[in-house]
Amino acid sequence: MSVAEASRRWRAWFAQRGWRPLPFQREVWRRYLAGESGLLHTPTGSGKTLAALGGPIMQALAAPTPARTKRGAARPLRLLWVTPLRALATDTARALREPCAELGLDWQVGLRTGDASARDKRMARAGQVDALVTTPESLALLLSYPDSAERLQTLQCVVVDEWHELLGNKRGVLLQLGLARLRALAPALRVWGLSATLGNLAQARDVLLPGQPQAAIVSGARPRRLTLETLLPAHGERFPWAGHLGLAQLPRVLEALMSARTSLLFTNTRAQAELWHQALSAVWPEALSTLALHHGSLDPALRGAAETGLREGTLRCVVATSSLDLGVDFPAVDQVLQLGSPKGVARLLQRGGRARHRPGESGHVICVPTHALELAEYAAARRALAHGEIESRPPPRLCLDVLAQHCVSCALGGGFRAEALFAEVRGTDAFAMLDVAHWQGVLDFIVQGGAALASYPDFHKVVRDEDGVYRVVDRRVALRHRLSIGTITSDGSVRVRFLRGGDLGSVEEQFVGRLRRGDRFQFAGRLLELVRLEDMTAYVRIAKGGDGSVPRWMGGRLPLSGTLGREMEAVLGAPDDTPELRALAPLLRLQARLSASPGPGRLLVEHIRTREGGHLFLYPFAGRQVHEGLAALLALRWGRRQANSFDYACNDYGLVLSPAQDVVPDEALLRALLAPQGLFEDLRESLNLAELARRQFREIARVSGLLIPALPGRTPRSQRQLQASAGLLHDVLRRFDPDHLLLQQAEREVLSGQLELSRLAATLEDCAQRTLCLCMPASLTPLSFPLWAERSRGQLSTEDWRARVMRAAAQLERRHGA
Repeated sequence: MSVAEASRRWRAWFAQRGWRPLPFQREVWRRYLAGESGLLHTPTGSGKTLAALGGPIMQALAAPTPARTKRGAARPLRLLWVTPLRALATDTARALREPCAELGLDWQVGLRTGDASARDKRMARAGQVDALVTTPESLALLLSYPDSAERLQTLQCVVVDEWHELLGNKRGVLLQLGLARLRALAPALRVWGLSATLGNLAQARDVLLPGQPQAAIVSGARPRRLTLETLLPAHGERFPWAGHLGLAQLPRVLEALMSARTSLLFTNTRAQAELWHQALSAVWPEALSTLALHHGSLDPALRGAAETGLREGTLRCVVATSSLDLGVDFPAVDQVLQLGSPKGVARLLQRGGRARHRPGESGHVICVPTHALELAEYAAARRALAHGEIESRPPPRLCLDVLAQHCVSCALGGGFRAEALFAEVRGTDAFAMLDVAHWQGVLDFIVQGGAALASYPDFHKVVRDEDGVYRVVDRRVALRHRLSIGTITSDGSVRVRFLRGGDLGSVEEQFVGRLRRGDRFQFAGRLLELVRLEDMTAYVRIAKGGDGSVPRWMGGRLPLSGTLGREMEAVLGAPDDTPELRALAPLLRLQARLSASPGPGRLLVEHIRTREGGHLFLYPFAGRQVHEGLAALLALRWGRRQANSFDYACNDYGLVLSPAQDVVPDEALLRALLAPQGLFEDLRESLNLAELARRQFREIARVSGLLIPALPGRTPRSQRQLQASAGLLHDVLRRFDPDHLLLQQAEREVLSGQLELSRLAATLEDCAQRTLCLCMPASLTPLSFPLWAERSRGQLSTEDWRARVMRAAAQLERRHGA
């Protein structure tokens, strides 16, 4: 069949479904058939899957039909589709199979992810698929087998879905290395990235397609119109000044859910999802089978049931976290609710795209504020959407732990020569600046663990043979490496399993370790009772009546993005006539009366005395992580000028410093504290950087392969064991090999990741250019109160923290008539 005939058949299939190819889809097909690679940027729900699939399908239809293979025989792999989420992989495999079957294309579409069935994994491993949907981790696993190289030489196309979700993290670095390997095996390979909601498109293209600055960026459909609706407090209703759960909004949320056929209720943390699912279950007016829960710690079977219910329209509501953020196609979803601030414009766009996920329809998000100032965040998000402001995602560089893991995979996958792999790796964006010294350090590390660990056989993974080829010859090394492939690390987890029945998922070991036999806890939408804990498995049964604690997962808080922070300052400085700011007007007037309003070009600073002493509040609106570094820096600099001790607390809007000996600041002092000069040196001194790096080292040790995983059939290692092993390794290297490449990386990641050094430097530069607005309010203000509450959380008291905060808020409201 000619390419022209294949094109006619593909377009006829479109027409049979009542569709008409969009201009961006036709452009991607044309460029693909011309042998080009590129990046497609188009909103979620506009048809990007079919845009990427059309070229490979037309190419397959036009190719000579091979003799039919016997059942179970190997097939040449043609298409590799990489997705960041397992749920998205399942949905994509289904989307690929449908046109293949209807067009009579004899393609076997396989799935290879952590959730794939044993049959799917076996078929992918044996090369019995023409198209394979996988994740970055499963691709790395595939590359670790020697016989994969021959099968991957037939590869014609790689599609990287939701590229923006991989661009800014180590998973994306691992994928860059995998793509470099694939290009070496199949030089004519075409690579297409699919992306939405991204501010640095050109850089995203260059990272995906290094050395191809001329590669196309195809703009898809015009951005979907996204409308925001906020559930506002009634006139005269008391709305909390601070809080995180928002359960006071339950009646309004239930009314909104009952007004639509199917809804997604997004939360920002898994604990919040569990609590809201529990609260909704208590008042749900329909069968509880129409209400579901979805987050990353649930068992795959439970997540799959929720996804099926959404797809088939049998569920009225799913309470979810970011586990359903990405492009899973659920046309039956009619509305999305966002509980609390999304903390970023891109995240709001992603979640809004889940509603009415049909080409040509606009998105709609119902915003559910949990406290008063989140009204301003919603107004800021609306302003950012109107201006087209979307966050950029900077790609990480020189992640040597990921490189070490990749090198061992290559040594397993047939072996490598150092010179050739060095050139291949340097061809990626992540390692374009890799020098010979660091490369040699990586080689020394995978061969013997580095100088300090050379005497320990467990760290001898790779052997350089007489021909100069680096290989893995120990079967135990091969097994352990394949068990630990990937860059996703988490705190130690414990499986939760019914005493008689199936798995429910996993919770963090630290949470379960505090429970005693018979204690109750809320998980997977159920009230559970702990029966026993053994072999890193919590055996439970359903509890009857009563309450239970909810697990907390580390790293749950999302920081405010710089883009949304700037917009928030703008709306607070010059409130417009949006519903949110009209509702917030009394609080903003109170802020202006007691102190002053923040705004672009000025830095609001408040010095407030309470019964506990003096407190200095600053509001840069740069996000929690930046403020944590800034607070430590300011405490150090202030303490140098005058001996003192400081407590501090941070939130997304600002920070509070509380000196033991009260000092009234002036503008000269503030300018000195906020000086951009000497940032790096002062930051190293103000924080216990060595301890922070020690904690970060555990993740790096896991990714690089220093921490040896438990073998199948043996009891998994506990979190305490992992921490002890990582801490011991860190201390040994610090003492005997202080220049070890992974120690250096741990410090770099603390500065760039946890403390966001570049954003902190930019924040100081920005503060230096602003007008200082120093105020001395007589009491806590609407902006300072949440920071005071955050600081009070860590203080010892026999009284519940929430009760103290609510009483303090009520006293302030009575005092000021708010």
